[in-house]
Amino acid sequence: MEGNSSASASRAPLHETPRSIHHHNTMGTDSKQRRYKNRQRKVNPKLNRFSNYLVFGLGGTMCCASFLFCYIMVLVCLWPLLIAQPDIIPDETPREYLQHMHIPVSLQEARVPGKEKLNKMADVVKKRIDQLKQGRGVSDAQLLEQAKKEFQQKSKEREARDKMIDRYLKNEDEEPNVVGVVGHAPEGQRNGFIVLGMHRSGTSMLSGLLVTGCGYQVGKSSDLIGASFDNEKGFFERVDVVLQNDEFFFKQDMAWEHNVINFDFEQALEDKKEGIIAFKHGRTGLKWLNNPSHAPYLQKDPRMCITLKTWLKLLDHEPAVVFTYRHPVEVAKSLHKREKGFTMERGLRLWIVYNMRALQNARELCVVKSSNTAVLADPLKETQRIADELTSKCGVVAPPKMIKQEDVDKFVDPNLQHNKKVPAGSTQRLLHEYNDGKCKVYEFRSELEESDPGRVREAKLYEWAMKIYCDLESGKAYEFDYEWPLG
Repeated sequence: MEGNSSASASRAPLHETPRSIHHHNTMGTDSKQRRYKNRQRKVNPKLNRFSNYLVFGLGGTMCCASFLFCYIMVLVCLWPLLIAQPDIIPDETPREYLQHMHIPVSLQEARVPGKEKLNKMADVVKKRIDQLKQGRGVSDAQLLEQAKKEFQQKSKEREARDKMIDRYLKNEDEEPNVVGVVGHAPEGQRNGFIVLGMHRSGTSMLSGLLVTGCGYQVGKSSDLIGASFDNEKGFFERVDVVLQNDEFFFKQDMAWEHNVINFDFEQALEDKKEGIIAFKHGRTGLKWLNNPSHAPYLQKDPRMCITLKTWLKLLDHEPAVVFTYRHPVEVAKSLHKREKGFTMERGLRLWIVYNMRALQNARELCVVKSSNTAVLADPLKETQRIADELTSKCGVVAPPKMIKQEDVDKFVDPNLQHNKKVPAGSTQRLLHEYNDGKCKVYEFRSELEESDPGRVREAKLYEWAMKIYCDLESGKAYEFDYEWPLG
């Protein structure tokens, strides 16, 4: 009986129909399928679920956090620049500014491709640091302190210069701290003169004697380029004129030491007229030079050997010229020592070009001639002779005073002029004799290897330069029809 009961219980009740039985089986199958799908969903979640895109994991989260942190730090560092407002709005368009945004003389020279420009900037910085460190035993901390002092001094000079410009624009008569003595040019006389000569040719020493000893004007000290390691007594060059000359060069793909033989003074005037180049610095310089109350003035910048004709068209008067020169080997050696990668060949070529252009551009002007050798031989006598001849021959307003020996003693130090030409020894071969044997040219001792092709060019330029030097000594190079080798 018990066995029958169990069998009856295991079978379906008699009242259930086959359809009911099928329904129970279907529910069991659906339940299993749902459980299976849930398990599959946990193991292999569907890719189209939006939540899947928000799951980065530890590595992705750390990467995003690092990027966000760096981005925030950059914004924090740049925030002062982003909110800064310029004190003075420049009087030029952004396009004009972009055409001349180069720093001078050392960083204003040329626009070059990115990698080459970075290398050049690095060389300039390294050279400056080496010059500061050389033979002085200074530490990096001392260099930083020195740089800080120089920056503060430049800031003060810039403020003083801005105040001077404001006074001039307001037509104020008072101009304190002027280097030289203020005067007025009588009618029919020249307001001043321009000193022409190649770089490293003693133009700074001669200008310094004329300014400090005789009283010629160059402007306020804050308007001038300050003294440096390679010119400890100062340059006596107006910053505005130097920067404008660099602008003229830059537009014609040249710099003071590159391609200047191809300078086109008419193109420079056209660029200025059309507004292609910025003329902010030139405008400031012209206001000073054209002001008759600054007579007698002295304007000095070796670049004006090249750009003189451009400035003659811009000045409202005709200046006189003082021309001076130095032995070509001394100049080339000085440049070779001061400028990294500056070969003797390059220095000799520049010596020829600058002296050639200086005399060619000044042909129609009244020129007083001198030389570095003559100034060093007797600074007092030569400086006074130049001042007297500027007045008697060229009609420049007479300086307020005569130079004295104490002025010379304070300013001239023959030891500051390095790189003297080496006297000819008995072992050097005599190449040429000029001026009835008074000017002898000996074989040049090159530092280049015999196999270096630059050695031949160097020797040729040396002979050309020495021929010109001897002709300058005799006066032949001043003749109107003189034939220049690179002309």
